[in-house]
This record gives sequence, structure tokens and C-alpha cells, in this order.
Amino acid sequence: MNEGPSSIERLLSGHRRVALDSNVLIYLVEGATGRGEIAGRVVSTLLAQGTEMVLATIGLSEVLTGPARAGDVVGFESLADELRGMGLRLVPLDASIAEDAAWLRGRAQLDLVDAIHIASARAAGATLFLTNDRGIPSVPKLEVACLDDLVA
Repeated sequence: MNEGPSSIERLLSGHRRVALDSNVLIYLVEGATGRGEIAGRVVSTLLAQGTEMVLATIGLSEVLTGPARAGDVVGFESLADELRGMGLRLVPLDASIAEDAAWLRGRAQLDLVDAIHIASARAAGATLFLTNDRGIPSVPKLEVACLDDLVA
């Protein structure tokens, strides 16, 4: 029996470029059940649909902090290679993104890192930002969705 598209497929359809928050990638690489499985299904669906995935460069730092904190050089290098192999488009911080982040931080009362994620997503032309942080609101030109709201 075909139940139709999953909530993941429904959310992702129509988006040609999706930005990911670092927490989604952390769940994915940790491979835990629950959120890790959902993050894996999201990435698999994005890849299958040919959707471009973008990540603010600050997100790369956030994801790699775990192995760095543990002093795990091999794990750090392996994770960095795995992230590069996913085909993520990294969005470097530049002056226009910094200005947009400042505006978002002031108007939407986001912390600096979240504001950089959102500004980077908008600069890359993403139409969806997938996070698990309910404190990040949708903003003009960018829908924000929470991983916990997805049922595969």
C-alpha cells in the first residue's frame, strides 16, 4: 500500500536549494536513532531529488568541534572528508552576509551564529533552512523548518 509522499518529501519538494543547520549534520554524523535517522532521510531525499545543499562556513566549524574537543585527529579528518564528500556547498562569510546577519540579529533577535546561518542561506539563494532550533523564525525569502516536526 502506497501511503504517498512522506512529510520529508512534502517539505523538500519545490525547493531547489536547501540550507542545513549544523545541528542537522551533527545528528547525521553521530548516527543516533531518532534524529540521526531523520537527518539521514532528509539528506538522502535531497540527494535523490538533486537539490543543492548549502552550509554556512561557520556551520562547518560547529560540526567539527566535537572531534576537536575530544582531541580525535583521525575522527576530525575523517569527518571533514565525509562532509566534503556530501557535496555541500559552503557559503563563505563576506561583508554582505555579515551586514545581513547584523540586521537579522537586531531585528529577529537571533544570536550571531544563527544570524550568520540565515544570512548565508539567503545569500546562497536557499528557500528552506532546516534546523532543529525552534528559536529561529522564518524570515523573508527563507522558510525555516524544524527537524523534530518531520516524520519519515
